[in-house]
Amino acid sequence: MKPTEELMNRFYQHLGDLFYAIAKSDKVVRKEEERVLKELITKDWLDLEDSEDVFHTDAAHLIEFAFDALNERQADAEDRFMEFKLFKQSHEHLFTSKVNDLIMRTANAIASSFSGTNKSELDMLLRLELMLKIETH
Repeated sequence: MKPTEELMNRFYQHLGDLFYAIAKSDKVVRKEEERVLKELITKDWLDLEDSEDVFHTDAAHLIEFAFDALNERQADAEDRFMEFKLFKQSHEHLFTSKVNDLIMRTANAIASSFSGTNKSELDMLLRLELMLKIETH
């Protein structure tokens, strides 16, 4: 059964939570991290599936909207990471190997976009990898 557009909208909003948490894990969201995320949304996420938001644009744009809103209010990275984790636990069926791979590639690109990956980003990436149950080869 195909997920509803409402569920997919929530999925993308929670991805915004996650990618914000990765960027903010070292206490600072840098312009380079934002730029990389926006590029990857356009390059990879828009083609994932065809859900639309309430404005009839590709729902994947909600990743960026959520990220920007969290950044504007300086939300706590750990809280956002845990929100994503709770959403994932409730909706495991959305997290296919393809989606998990794309999540990890996006998170790694954000973390390494500014002076490489630092300790706090690496810690969150490792926790994410365990959460997604991805085996690295």
